[in-house]
Amino acid sequence: MKWSDYSTGERIKILRGKEITQTDLAEMTGLSLATIQKHEQNKRISLGTLTRIADALHTNMSVLLGQSQVTHGREAAERAMLRDLSHSVHAVAMGDVPDEVTPASDTDLVDIVDSAWEMYWDTEYDELGAVLPKLLATARQSIHAAAAGASQNAVGAMSDSFQIAAYLANQFGMRDLAYAAISHAKGYATQCGDVLRTARVEAARSWIYRRDRRAPESLDIAQKAAALVEPSYSESTPERLTVYGNLMSHCAVAASRSGKKDLAIDCLSQSHAIAARLGHEHQVRGIMFGPVSAATKALDVKIYVGDIGQALELIKTVRGLDQLRPAARHRYRLDVALAQAEASMWDASLDTLHGVATAAPQWVRNQALAAGIVQRVGNASTARLRQVSELIGVRPYL
Repeated sequence: MKWSDYSTGERIKILRGKEITQTDLAEMTGLSLATIQKHEQNKRISLGTLTRIADALHTNMSVLLGQSQVTHGREAAERAMLRDLSHSVHAVAMGDVPDEVTPASDTDLVDIVDSAWEMYWDTEYDELGAVLPKLLATARQSIHAAAAGASQNAVGAMSDSFQIAAYLANQFGMRDLAYAAISHAKGYATQCGDVLRTARVEAARSWIYRRDRRAPESLDIAQKAAALVEPSYSESTPERLTVYGNLMSHCAVAASRSGKKDLAIDCLSQSHAIAARLGHEHQVRGIMFGPVSAATKALDVKIYVGDIGQALELIKTVRGLDQLRPAARHRYRLDVALAQAEASMWDASLDTLHGVATAAPQWVRNQALAAGIVQRVGNASTARLRQVSELIGVRPYL
């Protein structure tokens, strides 16, 4: 059943969820309990009171009216966090920062940004959502205070802050916010004059385009960025190799989604070669790359070019997953579940998906791939399907 198929009253009830009672909603909106009850029963619905309900539930009128889609399983606190993030990204981009926010030193800014990256890769999204608005405002104030003499570290922190915001927005399917944030990140990265920072931002932009089903454009972005930072014998630092190898993985994945199998395999081969030169996993702010990362991306590519047999064999050989950050490990296991589903290994696929959903419930609820796996399995198996569907916040057989 589509979101638009529900009545307005049903949508209010779904968004209210179990954590907010009708009495709670009445208090939050200043409306009477009877009014809330009538609204949920579709007996009397006015735009004025709907606006108050939308604000209380941290959503938009278009969502309540069924004109915009809502993500299944999203709770009120999560919606509030994302709404605050959206307000902060746009306000800071316009230079609108609260007076009480003070500048920070370069050292403090770098430390805070590094901590924010750690939260992202450890899937600590609630904590990150609480930190990001303050980080964005602080970085902006630090640049403003220094005016024309702003250091590269301050400008770089601003770029990273917007990039992290773009990552978080994209993770939760807020594509417009992700595009806006990554655009600001690119502007500050360009201002830094650091080609590797700009390449990191372009890798993120490629991912955003790919999740928006714009694979050819995603591929073009990644290829152009990779060409700018391709290592030479005189310039092959671990940082450069990490950024370039990550971009080649993006190229491989985007090429596989664009139906360009030969190019996908070629890019994958280059990413493996770079990973071998690195020898082990390296982390550069928003990027982690090395032999294990390359192997996990290889599974993704094998699945999407249709080499399911090779994908299953690859799963048997991948080692060292503990070297990856939680977000990367969870994504790999979703790919394992997808490969198993494509091979009609229904129970194994559900077992793998159940493990991911149990380990990272908030993360998996915002992965379209998880819902896609449920649909594939749902066509052939009912064992454990309902339990897994509830964990990832989707309904089977939609």
